[in-house]
Amino acid sequence: MRIFIFLAIAATLFASHVERFRWFNGETYLQFLEKHSLPLRRLYYNLDKDDQRLTEEIRAGVHCQMLRDDNNTIEQVLLPLNDELQIHIYQDDESYSFEAIPIISSTKNEVLYTQINSSPNYAILKATGSQKVAGVFVAAFKHSLNFKNDIRKGDELVMLYKQKYRLGRPFSMPTLDAAMIEMGKKKHFIYLNDDGRYYDERAHEVEGFLLARPVRGARISSYFTKRRWHPILHKWKAHLGVDYAARRGTPVVAAGSGRITYCARMGTYGNLIKIRHNDGYETRYAHLKSFRRGIYRGKYVKKGQTIAYVGSTGRSTGPHLHFELRKRGRAINPLRVVQVTTKKLKGKAKKAFLKLKANYDERINLHLQNKTPYKRATHFEDMCYIYLLDDPMEQKDGQDR
Repeated sequence: MRIFIFLAIAATLFASHVERFRWFNGETYLQFLEKHSLPLRRLYYNLDKDDQRLTEEIRAGVHCQMLRDDNNTIEQVLLPLNDELQIHIYQDDESYSFEAIPIISSTKNEVLYTQINSSPNYAILKATGSQKVAGVFVAAFKHSLNFKNDIRKGDELVMLYKQKYRLGRPFSMPTLDAAMIEMGKKKHFIYLNDDGRYYDERAHEVEGFLLARPVRGARISSYFTKRRWHPILHKWKAHLGVDYAARRGTPVVAAGSGRITYCARMGTYGNLIKIRHNDGYETRYAHLKSFRRGIYRGKYVKKGQTIAYVGSTGRSTGPHLHFELRKRGRAINPLRVVQVTTKKLKGKAKKAFLKLKANYDERINLHLQNKTPYKRATHFEDMCYIYLLDDPMEQKDGQDR
């Protein structure tokens, strides 16, 4: 890949300036191009269908950047699609070009200590100003603790979490590493283990939205990511699901009870089934060889019921199930919420977890003792980001080389 540079710097340096803006609710990509007199044919109609679909994923409210020169001519535009991928529009010799590129971001380990006067959600929001940080904490404990009745004024909480930063600002959902909340003088803990699941202090898995594994005994061949180098298209794309490699014809079961809303072929998905579940959840099963007899749109199926068979239809390099989980239309990582059953760690797995837990406990107790004040991120208005990449497979963790 060629070198590209996105500069967000003070106008005094390169006679260019950056405009920061949010994507308007209801605005389409084509409307955006027309509004800024950007070429529709080169930046949309000449794109392949996959890139055209990408333009439909821009979400209302997302923070975007536009670089203009001293003549107010647009030089570059960055339009984030998700946590890992963004649209890059830039000037070239002819006019403008379009590409999807990884988002360059950094990740910091953050800590929050605070006392609770009314609710954990309000206490965290007041300290951080972030509904996202408050949300991940509440979601982690919501199945095991009753915040409404058991919280006492003066109870304490500690969060250890990772936060991505883009252009000097918090970006994307934080990842909770460990947390403690005191409720009536009793402490409750939760820890993110190396297997990507959450456990309590007894090494018991914390219950979430419980679903069955869609292909029993299959190995995971590709994980959920907002940024993956596509093996067929040879460009950056999001992989909004988990791939389970299995032999052609292996039974696929419904991950949860619900009603089938789609059961037919759909473009690159190949043979596809969509199931609508409670609370706005939807599961998708793609690249299927065939559907089980009696499976059709509108049918209600139960968790664990066979609905189809593993295949390689659509855009696929081999037989596997592409499994997606969405909530109100937005893709989420199935491995963070989809669980076969609540389990207890044993043997070597438990030993490794307890070692990890001891490290987290030491940090939590230190912040409890020091009552560590929360430090809000410093916003940098003018920054310079340079991304140099010779081989896309060498790029890791969104870091620039």
